[in-house]
Amino acid sequence: MDTYDLKAVQREILLGFWKIHILYHAAEGPVVGQWMLTELRCHGYEVSPGTLYPILHRMEKLGWLYSQADAAAGSKARRSFYATEKGRQVLEVVMGQLKELVGEAAPRSNISG
Repeated sequence: MDTYDLKAVQREILLGFWKIHILYHAAEGPVVGQWMLTELRCHGYEVSPGTLYPILHRMEKLGWLYSQADAAAGSKARRSFYATEKGRQVLEVVMGQLKELVGEAAPRSNISG
């Protein structure tokens, strides 16, 4: 797949997967941006800080995440992101839809689920 096509796939489809990963991990405990970048890269996603941090802030504005930072550390303090109740509900809906999709697609492909 050429670079242009890969960028389109990332923008149009994989962005949603990244958000699912973020919600999943934030529901388990605090998520820090740098750790999340590493985690997403471990799953084969090429995400830059310039992409991830706006996603985290957008998810926070949507009420899916909340963040905390050490006020004593100043404006550059590391922020920890947590799933809100609304974020957990979104994750539940998305996981149900994902299971349905995998259940439908797996018998017709090499996808296992």
